[in-house]
Amino acid sequence: MRILYVILLGLVLTSPLGAQQVKIKPPKSLSGLTYHKDTLGIEYQGKFYPLKENKNPLLTFDKIATPEVKSTEKGIEMDFRTDLNGTIYYGIIDDSSRYRMPVISKRTAKIKHGKALIRLDKLKGKYDFSNWEKTGLLRIGYRIVNQKGLIVADNRQNILYHNGRFTPDVTLIEGPVLALPGPNSMTLYLRFNEKTPVKIRINDKLFELPEKENDIYEIEITGLKPGTYYRYEVIYGPWSESYGFRTAPLKGCRTPLRFAYASDSRNARGGGERNIYGTNAYILKRMMIAADRENPDFFMFTGDMISGYSNSRGVEELQYFNFKNAIRYFSAWHPMFFGMGNHEALSRSFRKWDSHSSAAWMNYISVDRFPYATESAERLFSDMFVLPQNGPESEDGAEYDPSPRTRDFPPYGETAYYFTYGNLAMVVLNSNYWYTTNENYIPIAGGNPHAYLMDMQLKWLEQTLKKLDHDPDIDHVIVTVHTPPFPNAGHAENDMWYYGNNEIRPWVAGKPVKRGIIEQRDKFLDILVNKSDKFRALLCGDEHNYTRLTVDNNTDIYPEGWKGERLKLRRPFIQITNGAAGAPYYAPEKLPWSDHVQKFSTQNALMIFDVVGPHIHVRVFNPDTFELIEEFQLQ
Repeated sequence: MRILYVILLGLVLTSPLGAQQVKIKPPKSLSGLTYHKDTLGIEYQGKFYPLKENKNPLLTFDKIATPEVKSTEKGIEMDFRTDLNGTIYYGIIDDSSRYRMPVISKRTAKIKHGKALIRLDKLKGKYDFSNWEKTGLLRIGYRIVNQKGLIVADNRQNILYHNGRFTPDVTLIEGPVLALPGPNSMTLYLRFNEKTPVKIRINDKLFELPEKENDIYEIEITGLKPGTYYRYEVIYGPWSESYGFRTAPLKGCRTPLRFAYASDSRNARGGGERNIYGTNAYILKRMMIAADRENPDFFMFTGDMISGYSNSRGVEELQYFNFKNAIRYFSAWHPMFFGMGNHEALSRSFRKWDSHSSAAWMNYISVDRFPYATESAERLFSDMFVLPQNGPESEDGAEYDPSPRTRDFPPYGETAYYFTYGNLAMVVLNSNYWYTTNENYIPIAGGNPHAYLMDMQLKWLEQTLKKLDHDPDIDHVIVTVHTPPFPNAGHAENDMWYYGNNEIRPWVAGKPVKRGIIEQRDKFLDILVNKSDKFRALLCGDEHNYTRLTVDNNTDIYPEGWKGERLKLRRPFIQITNGAAGAPYYAPEKLPWSDHVQKFSTQNALMIFDVVGPHIHVRVFNPDTFELIEEFQLQ
């Protein structure tokens, strides 16, 4: 359970967030789920596919990110409470740096069966650049590497040094992450390794927060001035960290604004930081520091932040932890928004022994983890980030809802929403809602295929765009969704295309929905292009490259022999795919619309959008080499 704190003119209010755990019960929206001798499974054509889950994963958040730490005279003893073997690299954190990076020592600590001794007494004398021997305050950063060379996690630990003894102390292990920027407010997300009182200093005003229930803070700071820079300090015990942020301008303000965009940072090949258990931290760090130098007002990151595809919340929490550590070089100074991708999948999996696939994940029928309110991928995503809560509620109430009296679908939560910033509105969609990870198994168990935007979300989208079109303060609307309607490199087999197979669609309670993937794609595009005057561009990810595509009525967007209705666009539109934040690249594929691709690159790509009144200028560059990929005028 998380606690929200509101700072308003010296007053502090609290309210609980979260939901109670409920007993596991198969939702009515799925099909074939039953119990055989107290074992949950899927029954299909006379066969029973039992639930298969790893009940005690080796690497989880609670074991790795919050180890037991003991005091000694030589240093600190760590116990990860798991049979982990490997090495810890460590060093003093340079608090004089904007990014507070550790300076790694030549010393290492061996991990044997989950336990290690970090020799801090070896950081004295000529190695003590932070003066911890006099102050008694030592802050270290450390890296955990297993015996196979995989970097499991980076973390931090604060240590008190007194009377020749090193004692572990409370530590800020996640954040600060800035969120929900407004003209008069900003929200901070903080996660500590244990419960602790916290104070927040805004410029010269100090706010002491009340005692709390757990180690996570969401702190809304209100009463601020529009478009104003503020210094802020996080204070806990004898420790403090100082950063800064700028509030949003007044809604409708036409002063120039800038935002950054990227997607897909899940782990890649090549060793080292290209895979810090679930995320390509090397490119992600480069991207965040490059973005920080551009000083944008916010960063939009649309999905596949982690490798995911797990049955364990603890495993994915650790991967999210690694992602948030990699973005901290930006997120402590600038607000970030996030969208959900397919790799954020959190599932219940049922063993399908007769699968002919050699891919391990294909040997399971995997559906969105239930109970949906407490354990779904959508719920985990909402718990990991602080995002607007103004999107659709769920797919309950749709024509295909099997039971109006029960909750049969996951809550969208913070996975679909919109926000405004000055004269710009950004609409964020979830194209991996209620996701069954292999479309071939959807007729067996039910669920939603990759990239299909379900009806209640599209209904909400249409209502939202209509509202924004009638808002005189908004000039531009940009929509972002993880999966592109028109894949170009690596995802012709799915996204909103599936090689032109319109039979791909969700199944609810054992029945297919009316519209297939291509029909639903056209409904989506009709809402964007034909029903909105302010829609400017669609930003996507999923494909690990940078692609700019212009679609108009001369673009061939249907499979050969298509007999369904054909969408007529009243104006051209631009689809931009930038899934180039570190995931393994894809080369171009030949598709019906390929001749309309205007730019393609396999380089890692960071996009910078400059919105100046009625105009939007875009620059795209490689954050690793700073090579310019392209620049163009969007509006």
